[in-house]
Amino acid sequence: MFAFGRSNATTIAYVIEPRFSGGTSAAVAAELPVAAEFGQVVVHAITSKTFGTNQHVSPVLRRMLDELNIPIIWDAPRIKADFVFLHNPSFLKFQDALGTKIIARELYVITHENFLRPGGAEGFDVLSCLSQIEASTISLRKTLAPISPFNRSGVGDWLATSRVARQWDVLGSDWFNICETEMSDPCETPQDRRGRHSRPGFEKFPVIADLDSCFPSHSQCNVILGADALLNARVLRAHWTLLPFDAITVQEFFEMIDFFVYFTAPTWQESFGRVVAEAVAAGKVVLTNPDTGATFGNAVLTCQPSQVDTIIAELIAQPQKYHDQVVRSQSALQNYSAGKFKAMLSGVLSADSGVKK
Repeated sequence: MFAFGRSNATTIAYVIEPRFSGGTSAAVAAELPVAAEFGQVVVHAITSKTFGTNQHVSPVLRRMLDELNIPIIWDAPRIKADFVFLHNPSFLKFQDALGTKIIARELYVITHENFLRPGGAEGFDVLSCLSQIEASTISLRKTLAPISPFNRSGVGDWLATSRVARQWDVLGSDWFNICETEMSDPCETPQDRRGRHSRPGFEKFPVIADLDSCFPSHSQCNVILGADALLNARVLRAHWTLLPFDAITVQEFFEMIDFFVYFTAPTWQESFGRVVAEAVAAGKVVLTNPDTGATFGNAVLTCQPSQVDTIIAELIAQPQKYHDQVVRSQSALQNYSAGKFKAMLSGVLSADSGVKK
């Protein structure tokens, strides 16, 4: 039933909702070339009620599929492979059945969306999504693969109270996003130019008092990219430059700032925080909350919104400290390289995959 031995005999199937924007599609696109080194890769797309019936593929994912000459198969009635990697099960949250059968030696479900939000509320109907997958799958082992420390803690806490916990293992190492891009040098004389970007949505933004604290009137520049919700709600400040999500490129945005200040709503937490890695690679100092910072270690400065002013003022007064922080941050990004991911994936595809019961 399963062909094992030489790596080129191994079959790997990706199961994805290819219309996810942002982190999920970018993460899958970045890891496909690495997975292709281990065997034959097939990508299966699922049409979900989350995104409707239009068979569209995220641009970043489309480009990689074309580059690797990997076809995408929509809504196959049966998916069969040695290893199946299903990314972001939350796409099933508005339906009752997966609608395809999965036959695999091992199934890995990569948990891009946090199972639990800060405070313990579910991020989505986790039981329904996992039950749909479990009911549609025949495999020797089913494993959940968290993508970051915070994401892992939510998976563990949810399983601790779930009746389906015995049906799922948890991967011992994080299935992290590959963050490999050209590094930009830090500026020699940083100024008080602050910014943030994310996809639109109030859950991505802190409360207004914290926004005012992070982006005050005395700053030389405050640029908020992805500010659609603020613009629609007429939450305006004369000292804010509010730009819709696609108004400028991310590169143009980073050219406008020296400090990337990133906090979210108290009921929301990034599962990985790809925008943070992008800011570090762009040569910016990143200030964010401790839970987001836990993913990146000393690549970021963790603080509360009320502390942002003091930290920025100190780094402007001592440009060498700013420079040293950027160099240290970019060095830490090596932990999210394609090479590191390849080593992790090699463990998954070997007999000793580090799975925890």
